[in-house]
Amino acid sequence: MPEPSYPTTALTRVRRHPERGRYDEAAVNAILDAALMAHVGYVIDGQPLVTPTLFWREGRRLFWHGAAASRMLKTVADGLPVCVTVTLVDGLVLAPSGFHHSMNYRSVMAFGRARLIDGEAGKRAAADAFIERIYPGRAATLRPPTEIELRTTSFVAMEIEEASAKVREGGVAPLEADAGWPAWSGVIPIETRLGAPVADASLGAEAVGLATPPPYPDGQRLDALLAGAARRADTLAPA
Repeated sequence: MPEPSYPTTALTRVRRHPERGRYDEAAVNAILDAALMAHVGYVIDGQPLVTPTLFWREGRRLFWHGAAASRMLKTVADGLPVCVTVTLVDGLVLAPSGFHHSMNYRSVMAFGRARLIDGEAGKRAAADAFIERIYPGRAATLRPPTEIELRTTSFVAMEIEEASAKVREGGVAPLEADAGWPAWSGVIPIETRLGAPVADASLGAEAVGLATPPPYPDGQRLDALLAGAARRADTLAPA
C-alpha cells in the first residue's frame, strides 16, 4: 500500500525547486516532531499576523496554547483559517558565487482551521500532553494545574487539512561559471545541542539534588531527542 500523503494543492505545491517538495505524512511528521517552535499565521480585520508558539502533534492534529485573553487564540479558535509553519536550519552552504550561497533546511507549511479545547478535563489532558511531548514521563511527577491556571490558559487544536514539506540537503550545486574560482566552498553544519542542566536553587536543596529528567543528556541534539520522543509516543498511543 502507498504511504499516506497530503494532497498536492495550489496552496501546498512547491513551485521553486519542486524537487525539494515532500507531501507524504512521514516526511511532514518527522519535521514537525523535531521542532519546538511554530509560527501561526492568520488575518484579523484585514491585518496579517504571525504568532510564534510552542506546539506539539498528535496524528494529523497540531496543538498549541496561550493566555485565555489572547486575541489570536480567541479569533483563530472560532474557525478562522490558519497556516502553521516550522523551519529547522541544518547548515550554511557556501558557493564560489554570492548568488548561489544557500542553506540546508527542513520546513513544513500546514493549513487548517483551529478550535478551542473545551472543559477542564480536556485542558488537563492537553496540558499533560504538552509536557509529555517535550519531557516524556514527567507529567505524572508534577503538581496538577490549579483551577485558576486552567481558567486563564487556552489550548487550541488544528486538524491538518493540507500540508507539504520542503527540504534542502547536500552540498554546493556545481556551476560551470564557478569552475576554478578561488573561494572556499562547502557546508557549515548547524545543530542545536543541549547544555548542562542548571538546577533552580530557589526550590531548595531537595529539588536541586533530584536527578535530571530524561530524555535530556548533556550534549545531545535537540531535534533528534524530540523526534525520538514523538516516535515513542506514537508507538504507545492507542490504536
